[in-house]
Amino acid sequence: MPISNGHHIVEAIAQTIEIPDSAYETAEARYNDLGNWFGRADSHCSPFSPHILPQGSFRLGTVNRPLNEGATYDLDLSCKLESGITKGAWTQEQFKNLVGLDVESYRAARGIREQMEEKHRCWRLIYADEMSFHMDIVPCIPEEMVARRTVEDAMLKAGSDHMLAQQVASLTVSITDDRHRNYRNLSPDWKLSNPEGYALWFESRMRLAKALLEKRMMEMRKAKIDDLPAFRWKTPLQRCVQLLKRHRDIMFRKNPDIQPISIIITTLAACAYQGEDDLGEAMERILTGMGTFVRATAPRVPNPVNPAEDFADKWSTAEGRKNKLEENFNAWLAQARADFSTIAHSADSDFISEQALQKLGSRVNTSVLRGTLSAPAVIFTPTQHTIREAPAKPWMA
Repeated sequence: MPISNGHHIVEAIAQTIEIPDSAYETAEARYNDLGNWFGRADSHCSPFSPHILPQGSFRLGTVNRPLNEGATYDLDLSCKLESGITKGAWTQEQFKNLVGLDVESYRAARGIREQMEEKHRCWRLIYADEMSFHMDIVPCIPEEMVARRTVEDAMLKAGSDHMLAQQVASLTVSITDDRHRNYRNLSPDWKLSNPEGYALWFESRMRLAKALLEKRMMEMRKAKIDDLPAFRWKTPLQRCVQLLKRHRDIMFRKNPDIQPISIIITTLAACAYQGEDDLGEAMERILTGMGTFVRATAPRVPNPVNPAEDFADKWSTAEGRKNKLEENFNAWLAQARADFSTIAHSADSDFISEQALQKLGSRVNTSVLRGTLSAPAVIFTPTQHTIREAPAKPWMA
């Protein structure tokens, strides 16, 4: 078997799916502009202290370059009204419509041609100029103290660090969802969410790469890593999540409705990551270990910032069983292990380039690969694991 150059090969492929920093900066400019609009004196939401926050892959720094040129990016945002909206005085429907008034006025003021679209939990704007975005804006309010304490206790019971659990729980919010049984009724029962808390938890996993982050701080001349937006951290965990999502996208390109969802891949990868500075070693660790964090009983893939929530809850539904969601996750993970191992062990630049295109939609320059193949080797040999009950404390930071 040829000596593996796993790190250099995987790094070369990762570079091809990375979006430029300018795309993150454009996204940041968009949501800051929206935040300024909501915060102006004559906005409908201004009396309630509105705060626009990024969530999802843009917040985590795990966005991939679109498979197809000209494709639209998904920019997920929270619109949190910090004060004045209570469940005793507002229904979810009324609250969502309030936020919708300012979303619509923003659309008109910025000359966005596409009509605002209502989704189950959010308002969507299609913002297209030099870059095209779906801006999904989720209305939310801070959750009450009792619910926050329940989340904190659940995280502590699941093994989280006390300070992290406290910080995360304080960021718990209630969101609107038109599928909720009390959507049109005054009720204390709203759906919980915590995108800010999840980002903090994900960052706590990235912080395990201490040496790498110290180097990044020096490169960017910052006093602490918190001074850098997450997309500039560029840790192996972020790169691995990007690569795994892209592999998933290619494998299920013809039928994306049955593919493993991104939040499951991201969560399991973060649980398995142990702070490796080397990208090849990180990918090996993640592919070897992520399946062990799928529990045998519900919740199958607990939300680390709300352990009672199951990211894999659709696996057990009638539709989920029909679409074989659990089987597809297992099949994808097995295929990812096999494909990354095959690519990382090859010494044939033409073969690697062909496999990168076929398995990851990545066009890697063969001359670049030839250079990487002469670099020091990193052994990449993920072992096979079956799905089993997760360790006792899978969410410990």
